[in-house]
Amino acid sequence: MDDHHDLPHPGGPHGLDHRIVVALRACGTDPRVAGAARALSWAGEHGALWLAAGLAGAVVDRPRRGAWLRGTALTAGAHAISMGVKRVVRRPRPAHVEPLVGTVGRHSFPSSHATSAAAAAVAFGALGARAVPPLAAAVCVSRLVAGVHYPSDVAAGAALGALTARLGAGWMKGGPA
Repeated sequence: MDDHHDLPHPGGPHGLDHRIVVALRACGTDPRVAGAARALSWAGEHGALWLAAGLAGAVVDRPRRGAWLRGTALTAGAHAISMGVKRVVRRPRPAHVEPLVGTVGRHSFPSSHATSAAAAAVAFGALGARAVPPLAAAVCVSRLVAGVHYPSDVAAGAALGALTARLGAGWMKGGPA
């Protein structure tokens, strides 16, 4: 794709993507919201929050240690897949809003934060970690408030992460791959 595909079209899906980013980025003018978005974005970098949560689950829940470790591997794998897709698609990040956070890369689609968050929500949620899905949703929203992703980036990332974890559910619980 070229960099021109991302220009806003007021009536089209790209225009809606742009308008939603502007609206959510405006929420970040509140210092409390901006601080939360920055913290969540930082914690989700490279899936670190989810990898730490999975490893903590493996330490605390010894009877299901293997499931926690396989769920952590699925989460890391989903993140790696999203990075590969990002290199193929090469969609630029939103340039029409001032970002709240720096980014590791310049490509936006899919959101790797959303990919690893959704993978963790599915994998660790299946193990009873009830706090993970709402925290994962907050990480996803933080990327919009931070102004570094379009909603379609986050939606695609979340779908990729959830699908990856769902496809690996049998393996995660100790069944055949």
